[in-house]
Amino acid sequence: MTRDWRAWHEGYDDPGSGLAWRLAAVRGHVAEALDRRAGPVRVLSVCAGDGRDVLGVLADRPDAARVSATLVELDPVLGDRARAAAAATDADVTVLTADAGDPATYAGLPPADLLLLCGIFGNVSPADIEHTITAAPALCGPGATVLWTRGRGRGFDDLDADVRRWFGAAGFVETAHETLDEGHHPTVGAVRLDVEPPATLPTLPALPALPALPPDRRLFTFR
Repeated sequence: MTRDWRAWHEGYDDPGSGLAWRLAAVRGHVAEALDRRAGPVRVLSVCAGDGRDVLGVLADRPDAARVSATLVELDPVLGDRARAAAAATDADVTVLTADAGDPATYAGLPPADLLLLCGIFGNVSPADIEHTITAAPALCGPGATVLWTRGRGRGFDDLDADVRRWFGAAGFVETAHETLDEGHHPTVGAVRLDVEPPATLPTLPALPALPALPPDRRLFTFR
């Protein structure tokens, strides 16, 4: 690991921090995405950490049982924390202790209605950001929402316009974009895959498992 991610997560506990602001923003968009869909919802969180963004929302929802979530996290301690938090929800949660940058990790998973790419783009190269965005539709079902985060200042190159353009080129429509104009200027974006979902139904039809992503290139590598 390039840094102590367990210690990094302690920043969420400071209510005045950029991380706390980002967490609240992401949770808000997670809740909105769940509210927009009736019936079962499939969630995939990449580099999920301890899962507090998704699991913090599910813990407070009476309809959490309709959610099936897969959280991918390499650090086993953070993964165990996510499993413990998942036990406090009614959702069907699977925590994979696996390399989120390896395409093989996603083979056989169901397409996501909500995909979280949070805490990734600030730790990988611009080329890896673009490649991950280009690959994102292969992880999604029709009309899926994707949430992403990245800083824009204090040590971060400002790639905000590029990230938004890359999502557009990959077939996504932006639905939200917000930033905190202090510190490292954390930014939270929400996009929707530009395929309209079917009319609201009490249940969603079963979808085939995801095809294997091209195995010859990693999605990203933390630096």
